[in-house]
Amino acid sequence: MLKRKNDADELNLPHIAQNLDVNKKELLFGAAQDKESKGILGDLMDGYAKVQIEDPIRAFHENNLQQIVNNVDYGILEVLQGTWVSYNHNGQNDRKLIGSGIHTTIMPSPGTNAGTIPGKYSFDCEEYIEKLTFDLVPGGVRNRGGANEQFCGAVKYEQSIKSVNTVEGEETLKYTPIHEENGMYLWLSDIFNYAATEKTIKEDRGVHPVSPKNPNKDLYKSGYQDETLFLVYNDLGEKEYVTLENLNGRPYSEIIASKELKPGAGQTGPYFIPDYSISRSGVIPHGSTITLLGDLVQGETSYLNEGPPEFPHGDAAWKYDHLSISRTMGGAGASEKKPINLDKAPPAWVFEKLNDKNDPGENKIYTQRILAHDLYPYSVRPDLRLRDSIKGEKIKNHVLIQLSSKNKTGAQGGILNVPFVNRFVTTVEMNMSMWVETVIEEGKEILQLQYEQIIFFEFDFGDDGGTTSWPHIQVNTLRKLEDVSPEQRRLIEEQFPSSNTIKPSAATGSSAPSGCPYHKE
Repeated sequence: MLKRKNDADELNLPHIAQNLDVNKKELLFGAAQDKESKGILGDLMDGYAKVQIEDPIRAFHENNLQQIVNNVDYGILEVLQGTWVSYNHNGQNDRKLIGSGIHTTIMPSPGTNAGTIPGKYSFDCEEYIEKLTFDLVPGGVRNRGGANEQFCGAVKYEQSIKSVNTVEGEETLKYTPIHEENGMYLWLSDIFNYAATEKTIKEDRGVHPVSPKNPNKDLYKSGYQDETLFLVYNDLGEKEYVTLENLNGRPYSEIIASKELKPGAGQTGPYFIPDYSISRSGVIPHGSTITLLGDLVQGETSYLNEGPPEFPHGDAAWKYDHLSISRTMGGAGASEKKPINLDKAPPAWVFEKLNDKNDPGENKIYTQRILAHDLYPYSVRPDLRLRDSIKGEKIKNHVLIQLSSKNKTGAQGGILNVPFVNRFVTTVEMNMSMWVETVIEEGKEILQLQYEQIIFFEFDFGDDGGTTSWPHIQVNTLRKLEDVSPEQRRLIEEQFPSSNTIKPSAATGSSAPSGCPYHKE
């Protein structure tokens, strides 16, 4: 979990309320004439540090509630506010771009069922355009857990995607809706300790006085059963109950637990420290709901990484965590020790008719069509499109967010599917990386968003009865609507109509969530 370490964190300072808007603006965008400014991302991330168990935890008081609500912490998610759209960097390579995004989708081949005729699957790889809207939820979200309270910054999102394909024999392009999603990101921070008070004790349940028949009634000085009693031997060798105050390290054989709270109960913990700072919950119309958990990835010295993201080249790019080909698919007869160089033309066997002689293990035939695809090498490793999309750009710095439904340790996310998906194409895992970058263009700082998300399906069996893992990958490069060229903006407004265009609220300056970008017939 990351925690703010700036003055805005101190709710008891009287100047905070009146300077809140100014502080937030400067924190996010940097003071206009500040020579020491680290830029949009630098000024924001400079205000956060990893929480440790010995760090101070603020006490919660009801009279601070409005200030807490007014001072919501959105963390890095705050820079996402607005409308992001597909961005094509002119001249990034020799190949004409149709859509900025790439997706690979693998589905069961018609006629197949679980356990029959392994290795038959349908493979699609297309370019796409996208509109992705983020909207900060005012006031934050209060999670009440008794002695522990957490206030989260919530950010709604809506995503609309259309594939882009050429129409044979025509110059026009075909745009087809292929994905809709909405959900919410949470910045999991602002932990408070809320100890019991006389007011909360009486209001929330009431208290019963100690019964006159209770043999230990004299030990409860308050008149309520709010002490824990311990059975010990006294100096005369007789058994008696004593309070913790009078236990004095003596061994005890029984405990009578307290039935009522005392003012201050909960002050000594345990205190909750989330092991992740970010969650994403999403609803996908195919019939899946997701919860991903993760955090900012720390570089050598901080969460702000200088320069552009690093993507691999040559043999180093053959890493199964990012390929549309999994190990369980035979790996195209290659391995990470004996890779296929994706910066070169596909191997000759990709265009051969395979048989028992040139493909004795039937590994290559599983994946031949993926390497032979027109969008190679992106059809094999889609995030190479992200690498190539930032060629020639001057990227000052970036932050990396990584989220997963299955973490190696700690709290776990998850995926729930409707019965059809569970039966035929079980969705078992989702991993996401998101880079927020500061690009310098014409002396101005522009934010850019790149992401890679990989969803793993499981269906059918291999020749040996093993289950096959089938990656479904999406990658894209986005900029805010106001930062793309008029031509690209016009395309987005055509394909995702104006009713879906984000317009700032006159009162708050925030954006409204997008509507459905197309009408179903």
